[in-house]
Amino acid sequence: MEFAQTACLGGGVIGASWAALFLASGRSVAMFDPDPQVEKHVRDYIRTAWPTMTELGLTEHGNPDAIRFCTTAAQAVEGADFIQENVPERLPIKHATFAEIEPALKPGAIIASSASGLTLSQMQGGWSDPARFVLGHPFNPPHLIPLVEVLGNDRTDPAAISGAENFYTAIGKVTIRLHKEKNGHVANRLQAAIWREAISLVVEGVASVEDVDKAVWAGPGLRWAAMGPTMLFNLGAGEGGLKAFCDHFADTFNGWWDDLGQVRLNDEVAGILIEGVNEEAHGENHAELSARRDALITAMQKAMAGLR
Repeated sequence: MEFAQTACLGGGVIGASWAALFLASGRSVAMFDPDPQVEKHVRDYIRTAWPTMTELGLTEHGNPDAIRFCTTAAQAVEGADFIQENVPERLPIKHATFAEIEPALKPGAIIASSASGLTLSQMQGGWSDPARFVLGHPFNPPHLIPLVEVLGNDRTDPAAISGAENFYTAIGKVTIRLHKEKNGHVANRLQAAIWREAISLVVEGVASVEDVDKAVWAGPGLRWAAMGPTMLFNLGAGEGGLKAFCDHFADTFNGWWDDLGQVRLNDEVAGILIEGVNEEAHGENHAELSARRDALITAMQKAMAGLR
């Protein structure tokens, strides 16, 4: 098995989810997090995630107990072929972690960062030689959502980029490659754009939080789970394809774009959204909502299996 030994640095929600997926694929995991409760948290997370991954057919070769907890980051990376870094998104912490692990790395090991708010070039400042360091940004939770955004630059060994893509594909992920740095990468920027307009519609009194959310999951969100927006619009114009769509709807979309809301996420707006989402929850607590989310995503993943 390629990349048989893995390591996860950081045992929060993202790190625990990655660890669960690595274990499900039959690989071993060495975990480091300074939190004294990390072992209980991660083992509980793996125990909860395992039945869902089993339902998706991901655990056939897996062993949930093939994980060990280390007292230092350097100890965790020793002998690891692939390291997923998930420490807090503060540059001093990232840089300190990279400086600690670099001397302990196995030759040829690949290190991927889950960072969503920092750029690759910012993080490379913590390395003497960042050639084997890539961005490997997941969508939460990584054990359930397939997407990983992969990025290297002119300081990155091309083999590390392709190696990371191969590893992620081997454990069931869907990768996209970024060709240049952009704050927030790709998927988070798309989320931000949609959420900005969702907030604007609520603040303007066009619809409630619940109904705007409903407009997404019961409408275009259902189509987006099948294909991306550009391909869907290409199909929407029939045999004329995207050219016919653009010819017909250019003025319409230009008018909508000119009218999109410009909002700021301040205390007042946050209060409106919090009140709205509490109403939308209809009394369900966080655990119940999370379980329902995961069940829906699992059902969709199973329905789409083999169709792509």
